[in-house]
Amino acid sequence: MAKKVKLKTSKNNKSVSEFVKSIKDDDLRKDCKKLLKIFRDASGLRAKMWGSSIIGFGEYTYYRSNGDEGQFMATGFSPRKSGPTIYIMPGYKSYAPLLKKLGPHKLGKSCLYLKKLSDVDEKILTKLIKTGLKDLKKSHKTSY
Repeated sequence: MAKKVKLKTSKNNKSVSEFVKSIKDDDLRKDCKKLLKIFRDASGLRAKMWGSSIIGFGEYTYYRSNGDEGQFMATGFSPRKSGPTIYIMPGYKSYAPLLKKLGPHKLGKSCLYLKKLSDVDEKILTKLIKTGLKDLKKSHKTSY
């Protein structure tokens, strides 16, 4: 029988604004404030803290190969020492045409690593967020 999985990185009631204010690096804090607006505008969703350092928007239900299910954010970002990390949960493999236009970045499976927000095209980033949410909705049960 399938069971519900509780991840270490789960949604909580910590204050997003207090978290952003606590970021010591001025440039990274400014990037996070901009990213909050970009994600809010792109998703129409409210920001929530996930774990201690991820700001997420919306959520979806995923299923493991054994049938267990869990909840995770639909999209979001995290300020890292190296720069902001953007999370698009369907991953980026289908988004090559957009990524070519984005600007300098590195990729993980569902992670987009930026050095600083000013290096990338914010319109393309917005399009990536919207496309990722739309694609996630096609394949998973979502709450947004």
